[in-house]
Amino acid sequence: MPGKMVQCLKSVGTANPLVLIDEIDKLGRGHAGDPASALLELLDPEQNANFLDHYLDVTIDLSKVLFVCTANVIDMIPNPLLDRMEVISIAGYITDEKVHIARDYLEKTARGDCGVKPEQVEVSDAALLSLIENYCREAGVRNLQKQIEKIYRKIALKLVREGAVPEEPAVASDPEEAEIVADVGESIENHTVEENTVSSAEEPKEEAQTEKIAIETVMIDESNLADYVGKPVFHAEKLYEQTPVGVVMGLAWTSMGGSTLYIETTVVEEGEGKGGLNITGQLGDVMKESAQIAHTVARKIMLEKEPENQFFANSKLHLHVPAGATPKDGPSAGCTMITSLLSLATKKPVRKDLAMTGEVTLTGRILPIGGVKEKTIAARRSQIKTIIFPEANRRDFDELAENVKEGLNVHFVDDYGKIFELAFGYDKQED
Repeated sequence: MPGKMVQCLKSVGTANPLVLIDEIDKLGRGHAGDPASALLELLDPEQNANFLDHYLDVTIDLSKVLFVCTANVIDMIPNPLLDRMEVISIAGYITDEKVHIARDYLEKTARGDCGVKPEQVEVSDAALLSLIENYCREAGVRNLQKQIEKIYRKIALKLVREGAVPEEPAVASDPEEAEIVADVGESIENHTVEENTVSSAEEPKEEAQTEKIAIETVMIDESNLADYVGKPVFHAEKLYEQTPVGVVMGLAWTSMGGSTLYIETTVVEEGEGKGGLNITGQLGDVMKESAQIAHTVARKIMLEKEPENQFFANSKLHLHVPAGATPKDGPSAGCTMITSLLSLATKKPVRKDLAMTGEVTLTGRILPIGGVKEKTIAARRSQIKTIIFPEANRRDFDELAENVKEGLNVHFVDDYGKIFELAFGYDKQED
């Protein structure tokens, strides 16, 4: 906006403030021109020493100003603008962090806003975990805050209806009304005195009942959580206790964090020279190419392991990645697709509780992937015990917190041959 930077410097009264530009990936071209070109001059340290404000038509020195911009997706920021920034990626909160934030801050705030006393409500750890895992999987805690506030509003309403929260006495605005209220109050008081004289034996019982209502605690656990926040938004991602032949679990990165996905392969028809591959699951171009590479690499490995096996040459296969309505893209499912195809060819299921991720080249080399933290958390959420990562991602995994890595058996590989041994060589390892 014209004059905005001048107003900013005038309001702070200093030449070197910190200026926060929020949601810079939501830029839009308006009738006044393109804001990206103005920001280009504003954020470029080579130009902003003589930034020209078109409203006042004077140059301003902005070289001492520290600009901090925020964005959800850097792909939406124009490339020339992105080149002038230093990108700092901040990972989303993990489940343990969300639990602490909810306990230490969100619950206290919601309780205070709704006028509920701490002793009147008890939210179990299982209910909080269920709320985070099944309702609020986004990177931040905004949705978690909404759900906690919804719970406390319903609890406050319940307590008021049951009479546990004392109501304020009525205040009369008119003097005549005040006299009437006073007379009524006096008559009620006299009546109470007479009643107490007649039935003094029943008084302790009534007091006990009133006391009981006042200290009654509302318990929120996993069984009644749905009564307050509705049906779960997300469901368990683990579909199989033991994955059948042709099905392998992969790890993916989404805007909600990490998630697990299954690669499913089955035989459509068999016959001399009918080899082929059909792909479904709303896959992007990169993932379709990964499937073609996986098919070629799987044929090559099968030729080396069992030269007489003509499964791929004579079988028309169908590869599917559920859920079909969710668009998917990226190269990191390559090793999962190869394992799924080889599982079908050897008629042998993969090791139980195994998940993998990694891009594969035509020669069988495993290339690094992104989102190691999110994918590790997704594996833990699905009770996965063994994970296969590319060797180049070992450093990323080592930097994770101990509570994220705890209880996981992680293997780092740089060639698909090692994945084959880990996925299908479990009989030898048990012996």
